[in-house]
Amino acid sequence: VQLQASGGGLVQAGGSLRLSCLASSRIFNINSMAWYRQAPGKQRELVASITSGGRTNYADSVKGRFTISTDNAKNTMYLEMNGLKPEDTAVYYCNVDDRTDDYWGQGTQVTVSS
Repeated sequence: VQLQASGGGLVQAGGSLRLSCLASSRIFNINSMAWYRQAPGKQRELVASITSGGRTNYADSVKGRFTISTDNAKNTMYLEMNGLKPEDTAVYYCNVDDRTDDYWGQGTQVTVSS
């Protein structure tokens, strides 16, 4: 299974972007799906996650601004990002945990200008 992240780009502060993560095939027995990000010189951090039961979790820094969702029919996960801030600038990675393996997308760059 391969994950392809897309939707990143350059946006002004206060703007919005929607990231997508497309799986090359259906993934069975998903435990959770998540978006991580890594800014230059910083460690990769969890941005948002969603369990197979639909329970979501967000980093404090993005609560109220970002929304994670999935479309199982399209094998796709999304991250809706509103009210973007310069500190949201990072490479965003999607991740899927199917209880056996850990899959990662290639990353998509999000740059927020002030």
